[in-house]
Amino acid sequence: MKSSALISVSVLAALATMSPNLYAKTITGIVKDQNGQVLTTGKVQIMGTNKSTTIGKDGTFTFNDVKPGKVEVHVASAKHIHSSTEFVLPETGLFDVEINVENSSIEIFDVTASAFHASTIESAAPVSVIAGQDLRQKQASTLGDTLKNEVGVHSTFYGGVASSPIIRGLDGPRVLITQNGLDSGDASRVGPDHIVATDASTATQIEILRGPATLFYGSGAIGGVVNVVDQRIPDNNDFEGEALVERNTNNSEESFSGSLKGGSGNFAFNVQGYYRDSDDYRIPGYAENEKAHDDEHEGEEHDENEDEHHSDVEGIVENSASRSKGLTFGTSYLMDNGFVGISIEHMSSLYGIPGHAHDEHEDEHEEGEEHNELEEMEEVVRGDLQQNRYQIMSKHQIDSALISAVNTSFAYTDYTHAEIENGEIGTVFANDSQETRVEIIHQPFMGWRGGLSLHYKSSDFEAIGEEAFTPPSKTDSFGIGIIEEQHFGDVLFQFGARIERVEIDVPMIQIGDIELLEEHDEEEHDAAHDDEHDEHDEHNELAESNPGSDKETFTPISLSAGAVWDFTDGYNLGVSFVHAQRAPSSPELYSFGPHIGTSTYELGAFFTVDDEGDIAFNENELEIEKSNNIDISLRKFSGDFGFVLNAFYNQVDDYYFAADTGFVSGEEHEEHEEDGMDEMHDEEEHAHEDELPVFVFNAVDVDLYGFEAQVNWQATPSLSFQAQGDMIRTKLANAEDGKYLPRTPPTRLGASANYATNDWQAELSVNHYFEQDRVAEFESSTDGYTLVDLNVNYVTTVRDIDVTVFLKGSNLTDEEARVHTSFLKDLTPVQGRSFIMGVSAAF
Repeated sequence: MKSSALISVSVLAALATMSPNLYAKTITGIVKDQNGQVLTTGKVQIMGTNKSTTIGKDGTFTFNDVKPGKVEVHVASAKHIHSSTEFVLPETGLFDVEINVENSSIEIFDVTASAFHASTIESAAPVSVIAGQDLRQKQASTLGDTLKNEVGVHSTFYGGVASSPIIRGLDGPRVLITQNGLDSGDASRVGPDHIVATDASTATQIEILRGPATLFYGSGAIGGVVNVVDQRIPDNNDFEGEALVERNTNNSEESFSGSLKGGSGNFAFNVQGYYRDSDDYRIPGYAENEKAHDDEHEGEEHDENEDEHHSDVEGIVENSASRSKGLTFGTSYLMDNGFVGISIEHMSSLYGIPGHAHDEHEDEHEEGEEHNELEEMEEVVRGDLQQNRYQIMSKHQIDSALISAVNTSFAYTDYTHAEIENGEIGTVFANDSQETRVEIIHQPFMGWRGGLSLHYKSSDFEAIGEEAFTPPSKTDSFGIGIIEEQHFGDVLFQFGARIERVEIDVPMIQIGDIELLEEHDEEEHDAAHDDEHDEHDEHNELAESNPGSDKETFTPISLSAGAVWDFTDGYNLGVSFVHAQRAPSSPELYSFGPHIGTSTYELGAFFTVDDEGDIAFNENELEIEKSNNIDISLRKFSGDFGFVLNAFYNQVDDYYFAADTGFVSGEEHEEHEEDGMDEMHDEEEHAHEDELPVFVFNAVDVDLYGFEAQVNWQATPSLSFQAQGDMIRTKLANAEDGKYLPRTPPTRLGASANYATNDWQAELSVNHYFEQDRVAEFESSTDGYTLVDLNVNYVTTVRDIDVTVFLKGSNLTDEEARVHTSFLKDLTPVQGRSFIMGVSAAF
């Protein structure tokens, strides 16, 4: 299949390249703002085609070889309202076209993750983009932490070493993480301890599509898409580069990143890389705890092992150190009608998995028995990620009466994640994935512009080891989608449809050796041993009825309709409805084992657990998850004051989530000789420490709804203010006492003030997270907290290189904050007061 994917990309690229170019018309013009000043940044695009060009330093632009007839020219520039100008291009061409754009109170970006590369205010569904200096200020060591302050986005926060974005309360297999539009191909949606194999340090922008984005990306995007965009495959040979060096005072993190793009003639290249190394991070109260510890042991002989053993008392999150690095090289061949290019990337990361260090030998010694200090050393669990990724991309303009452009992309990813316990490899997760996307854009037809998308994806996932909680599986999907849009006066209508076929093949159904137990007391322990043989017989019955393998096929169908109404100057109203369907993932269906990342014992929907704790195979049909999502957005973007208000309602049928059964796991006992029973009872208490709460994936109906707001005010040319907030509510439909989904993000409000001069820029921000007491069964509530951050930048120019010296202060009040959406909220508070100092350069 890999060969066929490569062949399809190559053939389409070759056909596009061979198409004769018969156009001979030219458009030239200039772009000015509302005050008559020329724009020096931004892009101009001919809509419905791949043709785009950068605005020159003198505000001019030029297009050659444009087809005569009706043409729509789109101007995109941050801090300006995007402009669309329609005119008829005569046979003689058009020269000295002048386009005027109005200033905007909010930054506006084109979104490459959308089907038409529409801007953030031209999309019926909510989209946000962070780029440029804003992205560099928010950049963190993980993707989730980089985006955690965006409206509608939270983070899984796995002890600072791993975190994925949560969009409107949805994460995991419902939120697709892409690199230049193609799946990242990692295992981050399998468990929160797996890092996202996409780094933001060399990204040019990050795009967030809130709500279902299934029409373009498939059923795995039923909750949204995060698209990390970079120039690893360059579409031009402009000479550009940047470099960054920074250090964090809290965890001694040192990071370096840089990129260089250039070329000559028809060839372009891009090189980008990063390196990041950090120690365990400190939590609030570190200094006080350290002093108390020193006073307690004053005069005692210093022992390094004792310091490590007591580091939790000193306010350090143990096993939260990490070291990551990556290098990417890409090259392109540029043509008059497009380009074709390839990139190669290698990345690796060695990082601690907090919350999973334990004293391996502590219970092997009787009280008072002498033992070696080294035997008290904690067994440390680390993750070792290795990934190689290869991408091919081409975009070509076509000279045809029917087809306007053909865009192709292909990615192959070889991913492994090994969990290392005390220096030895325990469990290994591997994923070989390949993906091909072909977009065929048609010529405008009766005013409609759009195209057809062909999308193939294959994932060969395998987990080997004692804690392989999900069996090996092969998932193949193929989808066909169509998206169209047209202006009718002041209203832009957008429609789309997609049909997909998803096949999950599991060659071996795994069953773990456990019995389910309630909370233990002495009587329950005795009863459990009295029924030992009965429990073992029940397990044998489950094993004997094991079908051995399974193959499931799903056909998700998605439909969308939306409209954007420019009802007056500087305002618009966006409304969208999406019916999206999702095929459940293999771990959601077939898991059976301990999941180290969540500290739970997981059972997939292929199994059931009754009120007595008996496990059986699910005899019901496995359903497709179905979402009906409505979004309403009101935007004001002209003048010095602007806002974006979003309200959404998402009703989901057969929503798969891991629900707490109220049981804990215990090792299944085999038959014992009578004289061995005493020894087994002596080891009882130690065994119980390894018991895990048992969660089973259920398919239930869920309602999710909420509100998002962002307000901007440019008070003076130098001073601006911003306020934002979001609220998310989740509820299990038809549930008694209004049960909620676990780890639902809390309501939050934030405000910031930004002051900028020619050389200096400073921003003070305050974010308050309210208490989350709308919790699921067996879930605890989380207290509210407030975080205060400060960023200060000094910008200067050295030999035509823009140099920025910056200081970022986080959690300035040293607030103790626990993230409700984290599986480790009780073990890993957020980082205490920290300062990041650094220097960046761009040319």
